[in-house]
Amino acid sequence: MNILPFKPALVALSLCLASATAWAQIKIGQTSSFTGPVASGVKEGTDGAKVYLNAINAKGGVNGQQVELISLDDKFDAKLAAENAKKLIDQGVVALFFNRGTPQTQAILPLLTEHKIALIGPSTGAMIFHNPVHPWVFNVRATYQKESERAVRHLSLVGVDRIVLLQSNDAFGDDGAKGALNGFAAVNKKPVAHIKYDRSKPEFAPVVPEIMKTDPQAVIFIGSGTHVADGVALLRAAGSRAQIVTLSNNAASGFVKSLKENARGMVVSQVFPYERSMAAPMVKELHDLLGSKGASEITPAMLEGFAAAKVLVEGLKRAGPNPTRERIRTALESMKKVDIGGLEVSYGPNDHTGLEYSDLSIIGPDGKFQR
Repeated sequence: MNILPFKPALVALSLCLASATAWAQIKIGQTSSFTGPVASGVKEGTDGAKVYLNAINAKGGVNGQQVELISLDDKFDAKLAAENAKKLIDQGVVALFFNRGTPQTQAILPLLTEHKIALIGPSTGAMIFHNPVHPWVFNVRATYQKESERAVRHLSLVGVDRIVLLQSNDAFGDDGAKGALNGFAAVNKKPVAHIKYDRSKPEFAPVVPEIMKTDPQAVIFIGSGTHVADGVALLRAAGSRAQIVTLSNNAASGFVKSLKENARGMVVSQVFPYERSMAAPMVKELHDLLGSKGASEITPAMLEGFAAAKVLVEGLKRAGPNPTRERIRTALESMKKVDIGGLEVSYGPNDHTGLEYSDLSIIGPDGKFQR
């Protein structure tokens, strides 16, 4: 009987390889605005994404590999967003994920093409990321144009005629305003005023008198986080009781808190199901994963991050073990009517929109979004 010699070095090597396999990580990069005017929404959205990623990792990860989310703060600055994205790419991430903002996403686009890396679930509904289709951008939410057009149609339907269109003077504001103007044209109306403000230095003191002289019944305010809260505060202080409508980029509990006493009655468009409806499978799944915290902790922003993470994980699963950047893109484009919790996501070479769900909500006296 031949007895093989014991080789400690080989045993040690085998154990190291097994350990490396068990702890192999898929690195995903995120640059987003963890500080600045949209910080509350970014935090809530990222928390929602982490709930799902943590649940997947607890079950063994994706194809036996843990998913590691590496996040950097771009402070809502487009130049810094591009710098962060380059750092993450150089660190070897296989995909970029859930960044925030239209100008910020625009700044990242050249890097996607240069390094052949997908950006999954950008938290922006700008049409320029949908049409024409960018081969490396995979959206997981409806467009701002669809939201703002629906808002105008709704106001017209309930008999509101004197509507001011107020927007930030940037790519995001222009995009949302275009949808609103399409809505006005559809109901054969025009805004009583169309006003732009400087996003980099928002000053609403000179803007409010322009709005007040039109005696508006409603103001469609296309802006970000604290900018909208500051503008609304000045409008209310000036005596305006106009209905305020804003877009889903502000669908976060932190935004509601920033409004203070001006929150009640504001209309906020939504691009995911009602966060307190257990009849919505996605909401129920997030509720169950949150455990004791439950639905009281769920916000629309959390749902957006949760949905984006589900799409990311599905793409990674389809890309197979040790996914490469190009295999992830190919895998995402193979998705056809994939159910992510009551909503179906599909992609193809000529369609990277993902979802087209849109709804309206109103902030109730309890500070919660109601539908």
